[in-house]
Amino acid sequence: MPLHVKCPTCRKECSWDNNPHRPFCSDRCQLIDLGAWTEERYRIPGRKVETHMGEDEEDKNEDR
Repeated sequence: MPLHVKCPTCRKECSWDNNPHRPFCSDRCQLIDLGAWTEERYRIPGRKVETHMGEDEEDKNEDR
């Protein structure tokens, strides 16, 4: 019996086997999820990391 899962985007039930978009049901749902990541609607918890510019980067910014 083939495995069926719910699409994480639209919640429609779809087949896992032979599905090129899994765990999504379609290319559309896959792109919606990718868009959410690029718009930073999803976040992975963790510590905030401070970034410091190196001397080379500071020199480049002063030239502007």
